[in-house]
Amino acid sequence: MAQVIADRRLLLVHAHPDDESINNGATMARYVAEGAHVTLLTCTLGEEGEILVPELAGLAADQADQLGGYRIVELANAMAALGVTDHRFLGGTGRWRDSGMIGTPANDHPRAFWNADPDEAVAAAVAVLREVRPQVVVGYDEHGGYGHPDHIQAHRVTMAAVAAAAAPGYRPELGPAHDVAKLYWTCVPVSVLQRGLDALAAADTGYVGVTDARDIPFAAADEDVTCELDGAAYRDRKAAGMAAHATQLTLDGGFFALSNNLGQEVLTTEYYRLVRGDRGPGAGPQGWETDLFAGL
Repeated sequence: MAQVIADRRLLLVHAHPDDESINNGATMARYVAEGAHVTLLTCTLGEEGEILVPELAGLAADQADQLGGYRIVELANAMAALGVTDHRFLGGTGRWRDSGMIGTPANDHPRAFWNADPDEAVAAAVAVLREVRPQVVVGYDEHGGYGHPDHIQAHRVTMAAVAAAAAPGYRPELGPAHDVAKLYWTCVPVSVLQRGLDALAAADTGYVGVTDARDIPFAAADEDVTCELDGAAYRDRKAAGMAAHATQLTLDGGFFALSNNLGQEVLTTEYYRLVRGDRGPGAGPQGWETDLFAGL
């Protein structure tokens, strides 16, 4: 049994530092603890992020423009908290830049990930896929969760790279072909978000919040969810991973907020939608998988 677990390989693709800890921190910590090889591939340094630490405001893109370098350290600290030892930046550190929110001047930066040459970006991802050879890949849906240009681009690159990596005729110099067994999109069921909003409303956090989870862009219909992963045992590790990204988010008990001060629940059960591969056996009333490697 131990040998089977040791052979598990999971690759997660994220747009910016902090996305990984918020969305998949408990998942990453759990699989590391179980002996799986966990790889994080981050597409940008997050240079355009808003800074929540006043004394670090001078690092901002419109000032010293040094936030990206600082966030490399934050990400390293987050990975240490989660136990992840294999982390890479797509194309190398700093190859592509945070594109900022849609419609902002940052979209036009020559290194903006939004403007990345598709062939170059996909080839860079294929090289990682063929080296690591993960059975399972986790990425974003076609909307990037909430519409950020870099999240949408990360989705496009991930989907194209998974397909290209399996094609023997595609760039053989990048290594032998590798077919990913299962590809998931990270998501949160609308029912879970609603419970979190109700709990936020009853708590004294100072965060603001919407009242209807259906108004949240990344809310997924419950019927689209295929896997719920219990990471309750790794709550402290996930919280520490998130806390490492202090320039970008604040924590208050079981809740957190980004620069918009919109409170969200820190989830230790994390959810996924299978979009490639065969669904494994499930449990509970929904029949959801409880392991990303189910059926393998």
